[in-house]
Amino acid sequence: MSRFLERLADGPPIVADGGMGALLASAVPRLRCPEEANLRAPESVLDVHLGYIRAGAELIETNTFGANRSKLAQHFLEDEFDSINSAGARLAREAREVSGRDVFIAGSIGPDPGRNYAEQASLLEGRGADLFMVETFLDLDDLEAAVAAIRSVSSLPIVGLMSFDAEGETLAGVSARVAGERLRALGLAAFGANHGAGPSAALRALGDMAGEGGVLAALPNVGLASMSGQRIVFPHATPAYFGEFAAQARALGAGIIGGCCGTTPAQIAAIRAAVDDNLAPAAPLLVRDRAQATRPSTTSGRTELGRLLEEGTFVVSVQLDPPLGANPEALIETARAVRDTNKAQFVDVNDNPRARARMSGIMASVAIERFTGVETIPHLTPRDMTVTGLESILLGAHAEGVRNILAVTGDPPEAGDYPGRGGVYEVDAIGLVELLAGLNRGEDHHGRAIDAPTSFFPGVAVNPTADDLGLEVERFHRKVAAGARYAMTQFLFDLEPLSAFRDRIGGWPIPVLVGVWPIRTMELLVRVHNEVPGAIVPEHVQERYRRAGANAREVGGEIGHELIDAARELAHGVYVIAPFRSPMNVVEFLPELQPEAQDPVDTDAVPAESSTRRTTEAGTP
Repeated sequence: MSRFLERLADGPPIVADGGMGALLASAVPRLRCPEEANLRAPESVLDVHLGYIRAGAELIETNTFGANRSKLAQHFLEDEFDSINSAGARLAREAREVSGRDVFIAGSIGPDPGRNYAEQASLLEGRGADLFMVETFLDLDDLEAAVAAIRSVSSLPIVGLMSFDAEGETLAGVSARVAGERLRALGLAAFGANHGAGPSAALRALGDMAGEGGVLAALPNVGLASMSGQRIVFPHATPAYFGEFAAQARALGAGIIGGCCGTTPAQIAAIRAAVDDNLAPAAPLLVRDRAQATRPSTTSGRTELGRLLEEGTFVVSVQLDPPLGANPEALIETARAVRDTNKAQFVDVNDNPRARARMSGIMASVAIERFTGVETIPHLTPRDMTVTGLESILLGAHAEGVRNILAVTGDPPEAGDYPGRGGVYEVDAIGLVELLAGLNRGEDHHGRAIDAPTSFFPGVAVNPTADDLGLEVERFHRKVAAGARYAMTQFLFDLEPLSAFRDRIGGWPIPVLVGVWPIRTMELLVRVHNEVPGAIVPEHVQERYRRAGANAREVGGEIGHELIDAARELAHGVYVIAPFRSPMNVVEFLPELQPEAQDPVDTDAVPAESSTRRTTEAGTP
């Protein structure tokens, strides 16, 4: 039996390292792929390895995840296959020698479109790997093929890992339960979850994979990545949160615990401390509640939304997710329930949240307006379509009567090796607003005349709790200059950041709707704070939930109503996020609309019509 297998069988969980590619991409400019750093910036690779070892990792992975010939060829690096893999193993060995610690070296092997796994495995074993980490797979057949190929050339232990979403499924539709059954039969040293939607998703997957026989492993992302301009940004999951994750993973039977994209030595140090102290879970396992990360993110013929905002009426919208399939009945039923109450005037519809394919938000909005008469605010991201595709769907939506559009950047796609790969993004949210303004002038993206001007009412997202407020302010001003007529904030749990943001920009240049999410459990609240990019739950709000105990749902409702009341003094309306799985419950939560029109909020907001005239006269495209 290998030394690694003996340690896995007899000792406490093995602490693995954290994300490599994301750290290298931020440290070394203009890398074609993270594995190129093995040749271009070996000192940076060594520093990352040493940082994790000093934090307490006893298993480090070679920087070779995407170093197969197929993927290297995409970056014109196929001729460097031998040198990149050899250097990756050598740098890991060097880090072990420099640290003076007894560290296992795992040869990292990711999905290979050419399925030439044996070639990479032979090279990594020959350069000193102690085991193989075959990771971030979405398809079981691919993972089984990789294991078989590696075993044809090596007898080293293999750890097999798949990437799951918050529902316990891979993007290829493989459930964690099925994966556990098939991977257990392969006789792997360990199997489990890595990458994915964050710690809670990994815990859910482990819970579904658990059974007799086999050692589990969990190495999740820090949480969902987001786009900030051209940068990939990860949420601020605290080390303490990862310590709790490690305790829960251990309770589920994990024998290897570490991290993936977005994690740093700080999170690995917290895992190390939790393992050394044999920390017990402090709360029920956070595996069943789904945190839906959303980004809330020149013409005549005003929409009802535009009219109410101009008149100063406080606006209320309900935010819904479109269905994962082709059946819109539940969505339409919820919109109809909203219509039949005096609690909200609009429904806004997400556009493929988490970059997972759903019914188009635009098409779902068309169905809602057609069958219920409720005016919608569909979100639209440039992530999934070319400019031509965006123009096409917008013109179709306009023909069907949809006028309000919320331009959002959208969650980055996770289908590639690292977040942010694979999105279209020919324009960003600012460019999308410019596109809408051009259509309203009767021009396409190239300035060519269309048969008639459109009458869209464009909105944008704004985040008063963004990590980089300077960038957020700059982009907000650019969105307004591009032609935005209203804004919807990130969901908030305290309006102090909203007030500070308004003061920072000198008053609202356009009307603003505040995001309100009446979260029902402490577990989900903690998850949102730690795993959702751009979301911050203040400590005083967390303390209210902690004190509430089993009455957390009531506290969530109280805070939601408090935010709606306070928003009347700071903003022009709210949108309320409907609960996942039971969206009809939002109708129960919403207070009655006040019948009288409100005086315009004293926030220096420019009325919708004059805002448009100002940007048009200035010649803004």
